Amino acid sequence: MSRFSNVIKCAAAALLVAACTPSAKVDGIIASAPSSEVVIKLLNVNRYEVLDTVKTDASGRFSYKVGVEKGQPEFVYMFHNDKRVASLLLEAGDKVSVAADTLGNYTVEGSAESAKLAKVEKDYSAAQAKIQAMAAQAETAEAEEALALRRRIGKEYIDYYRQCVRYVLENSRSLTVVPVLYQNFGADLPVFGQSTDAIHFMNIADSLALAYPDSKYVKALRKEAERRHGFLELEHKLKTASAVGFPDVVLPDVNANKIKLSEVDAKVIMLYFWNSSDAGQKMFNLDVLKALYEDYHSKGFEIYQAAIDPDKAGWAQVVKQQNLPWINVCDGLGADSPYVVTYNLQALPATYIIADGELVDGQVVDEKSLRKLLAQLLK
Repeated sequence: MSRFSNVIKCAAAALLVAACTPSAKVDGIIASAPSSEVVIKLLNVNRYEVLDTVKTDASGRFSYKVGVEKGQPEFVYMFHNDKRVASLLLEAGDKVSVAADTLGNYTVEGSAESAKLAKVEKDYSAAQAKIQAMAAQAETAEAEEALALRRRIGKEYIDYYRQCVRYVLENSRSLTVVPVLYQNFGADLPVFGQSTDAIHFMNIADSLALAYPDSKYVKALRKEAERRHGFLELEHKLKTASAVGFPDVVLPDVNANKIKLSEVDAKVIMLYFWNSSDAGQKMFNLDVLKALYEDYHSKGFEIYQAAIDPDKAGWAQVVKQQNLPWINVCDGLGADSPYVVTYNLQALPATYIIADGELVDGQVVDEKSLRKLLAQLLK
């Protein structure tokens, strides 16, 4: 009797846990697919995972429960004969009704986010079909007509891009913006493919993180946003380098004033990366750089000394103790400083000479060669 009682208790406990597990319920109908299989798939960041296969009844109806954690909506897709027939964005507690056909047309009730997603996909499919049709026409058209079609394709693309920008700005707290950001008209033509679109990715990632801090989709979007932002920063550095002859550096001095390398007023600048905790490099300041500075500063020579140092307080103390008269800056990031990558720093110290706005030498390290070069450049 005791064993039977334990079995009953365990079964009851299991039922209670199942009843308390957060989920969303989907009641669907595919009128043109009676007594057939519907494959339910979950989007796991960038790939589908099959959750289950359910069978429709004689009228094409089916029901399914999807486990959904509170505060972590899930993208769930339904396939019939390998064709996606419905897309849902489900939250815990949703009770959704879906009416679909086998061509990919569907309507959703009971989930505002799923209804938004349906509209997003409908607009995307329409734009994609329009552009693909014009591209196919252009393939066989005469030269003049093909040119006109390509111009129309460009206009359609720009119009759709602007539509998508409006959507993500107006729905920045909705996860439905995530698939919009990744839309494309082919591998070589993403909708958000401009380098400056990194700003949209960052802004949306920030907004969604407030609404859904634990969502795997938001975490993945954050990584992509940071990747794109890194490319945007690199592009900016390269443009700056092209404009002034060297990648610019902007770092704070001991008084927290940001000093821009490109704004240093000198005929010749020595950009010197160092580590303030290294005894040899500290001696180089006193034995070599101070003498060079005294001899050539009045002739138009300046030193921009950037510490690649994680100990900002220690660096500031060394600068004050050594009474260094030239520009000294540090961001306190050590090896994580972006300028390690920008200037491809493999070892410290590293010296670069900039003359009249152009980077002229990156290998000069000893006093003799420095004096020889400065004498030539400051005639």
